[in-house]
Amino acid sequence: MLKVSENPPIIWPEAESIRDFTGQWWVAHTRSRNEKALAHDLIGKKISYFLPMGWKVRRRSHRTIRSLLPLFTGYLFFCGEENQRIETLRTNRVAGLIEVKNQEKLLKELVQIEQALRAGAPLTPYRYIKAGQPCQVIAGPLLGLEGIAIMTKGATRLVLQVDMLGQAASVEIDVDMIEVIDETRGTGHGAGGAEQEIAE
Repeated sequence: MLKVSENPPIIWPEAESIRDFTGQWWVAHTRSRNEKALAHDLIGKKISYFLPMGWKVRRRSHRTIRSLLPLFTGYLFFCGEENQRIETLRTNRVAGLIEVKNQEKLLKELVQIEQALRAGAPLTPYRYIKAGQPCQVIAGPLLGLEGIAIMTKGATRLVLQVDMLGQAASVEIDVDMIEVIDETRGTGHGAGGAEQEIAE
């Protein structure tokens, strides 16, 4: 279990904004439960990174457990030159690197998250479902149904198609009850837990 003081900073170097980082942005897909350990390694290698995290609070046997969890399980953003990319791979904590084609777009999106975190906003992970993506119901009475996700009037609906007839029906569903069907035909990734607990 990590003490609060043992958690890595969300942004390193801490005095800077991620806007001030120089180099190219990369997305590190970490090995299971290695986001924080990778962050510590990058500090040792003097590599700038952004690891968005938020607190999860819950009660267990009359104790309050506060867990500082990555907002994007399994991912850490870092910035640098080619030698920093190689050094990051040498940590053996990275399962793969995602090359960022549109650097400006990623930075703009990350700056919004940074701004919210610096303002103390309580960010929590949110299942991202794009309208038009094929999805499968993973829980509840509709378990196993497959359809196309659509958004209408702030609600998520699953469209069930009958291609032969060129007809379809839709049902409103909680976004937490569906997941994206992988293009390779397995189901999409669930929200894995990279949780480390800190007792108050």
